[in-house]
Amino acid sequence: MSSQQVTLLFVDVALILMLARSLGALAFRIGQPPVVGEILGGILLGPTLFGTFLSDHLFTADVRPLLTALADIGVVLFMFVIGLELEHRALRGRTRVSAGAALGSTLVPFGLGVGLGLYLLRAHDTDQRAAFVVFIGLAVSVTAFPVLARILADRGLSRTAVGGLALTAAALVDVVAWTALAAVQAVVGGADDYWRAALLLPFTGLLLLLRPLMRRLFVTPSGKPKQFTANLLVIVLIGALLSAAATEAMGMHYIFGAFLFGAALPRDRTSSLRNDLCERTGQITSLLLPVYFVVAGLKVDLRGLGADGLVQLGAIVLVAVGGKFAGTYAGARSQGLPARGSATLAALMNTRGLTELVILGVGLQLGLLNAELYSLMVLMALVTTAMTGPLLSLIDRRGGAAPQRAGPVTHDNDVMGDGVGTGGRGDHAAR
Repeated sequence: MSSQQVTLLFVDVALILMLARSLGALAFRIGQPPVVGEILGGILLGPTLFGTFLSDHLFTADVRPLLTALADIGVVLFMFVIGLELEHRALRGRTRVSAGAALGSTLVPFGLGVGLGLYLLRAHDTDQRAAFVVFIGLAVSVTAFPVLARILADRGLSRTAVGGLALTAAALVDVVAWTALAAVQAVVGGADDYWRAALLLPFTGLLLLLRPLMRRLFVTPSGKPKQFTANLLVIVLIGALLSAAATEAMGMHYIFGAFLFGAALPRDRTSSLRNDLCERTGQITSLLLPVYFVVAGLKVDLRGLGADGLVQLGAIVLVAVGGKFAGTYAGARSQGLPARGSATLAALMNTRGLTELVILGVGLQLGLLNAELYSLMVLMALVTTAMTGPLLSLIDRRGGAAPQRAGPVTHDNDVMGDGVGTGGRGDHAAR
């Protein structure tokens, strides 16, 4: 690297962090998750507002690969934390209601998304037509687990039955989404890559077999949880990076390896250590993820958005919002959840955030999305994340008193009546 590249890299990162913090704080002030401001900042630095002059001079061609590398590390750590935050016991504890909501929240938007994909093919044709249609269905079905957790915490819903159900359903939806995305990538990769993609199954089995060994990092031989240390953090992050490298070498995206490693870490008697890991890793990602928003925003160009583009954007947002809300509401109501709780759950499941951007980035990398459609889908992610708070406020005004808080939910029947129960921690960064 030349001295000029180093200088520009430092200036770029400083500018990105300053803009992300400023717009994130502004978004929080108006009742939005900070990620809304951060995504908007990435778009503003791209060609949409200032054309290519600003982006070409601030983020030159020789510096962009360095920014992309920083962004990739941030996404790896982000996906690791998503896997780490999955609560296996929570997934077992609310089987019927959460499964019904997750099923509706996945199948209905996916089915509508397949129809949307067929419609979009007329303007965005591709050689991988089947994979494109499936990918669009997947893209409108996803829910951003970390953003959802932060919204619940900010609104005091973390320890309500609806909050707990939302986290559980979102975790189920995310697992399905990442699995389906892995399958799409394997298909798009071509027959020559099938054998490498098939290695994902034994690799997942290996991680599960290594859980007893990894448990020694967290728990003493006597069964007591260990104290959090910097060495423990380094060892775990090394594992996440190597796991990400392994799936990338298999021809899959590195996000799968990071996610699987986080999900495979032991859960018994490790909640305090995992909380510390999430917090410390979140501090690192808070510095790196804004770089990802800018890298993503540099690919968003809305200058040529005409009448056809606006119609396509309207169709994308309508399918994404309508499918998520209707599917989640119907799934929750079918299992006996009251109307207000079902509507709250449906509004929460509509949020997308960085999780959506990661999936869209994979679609762009695979060639399933062109620059125009990628830009429209990023706008959809921004709109659906921003509308979650206002939707919840509207439901609260029409429904009366806020949900009550109480102790843990242990059976599905506990959430059928007055909405009393508990949820997850909801303390991860709002992305």
